Amino acid sequence: MDRIANIIRADHRDLALCYRRIVDAVDEDEQTRHQNQFTWELARHLVGEELVIFPAMERNVRDESVDEQQPQRPHPHQKLKENLQIFQNLHCSDPRFIPTITVLMDDLAAHIHTEETLDLVKLESAITAEESQRLARWFARSKWVAPTRAHPSLPDRSPYEMATALIAAPLDHLQDLFRRWPDPELYPTPGPEEG
Repeated sequence: MDRIANIIRADHRDLALCYRRIVDAVDEDEQTRHQNQFTWELARHLVGEELVIFPAMERNVRDESVDEQQPQRPHPHQKLKENLQIFQNLHCSDPRFIPTITVLMDDLAAHIHTEETLDLVKLESAITAEESQRLARWFARSKWVAPTRAHPSLPDRSPYEMATALIAAPLDHLQDLFRRWPDPELYPTPGPEEG
């Protein structure tokens, strides 16, 4: 099993690839299929980070920039979830479709940069290789029980997030059966059919 930082980076690369396929698509059907894939990938990734990475960071990495007297900072994924919810509900013919995914990807790129250059480096240096591999396994497992659509109004703090994920995920998974997905032979990015 790979280390957690490598697993997270691989997810980031998959998301960037899905984004490119959306903006480069030649027709609406292809855009819709990749929109569903992008939404599926990002929603699960964000919940996986909230269930595994954020608690691991809190346990193992002291953030010197956080003043205990200051009010709690907004959740780092909230804006991403809100924008993903807007994007996931847009039809690709909507004039807001490409601008919305572009803004979402710009915000995601900033998040990815911070995570890959700071957060994951700090986490990996604070834990053992075995702990990193354990986190990677838990992250992969958490994504399979995670909702596959954005639900920004649901709680995003443990232990409430796990309970709400277990409630929201089955409905998302059922609706996924009726969504159109990229052809896995043409686009080998993992999709819901592999779950």
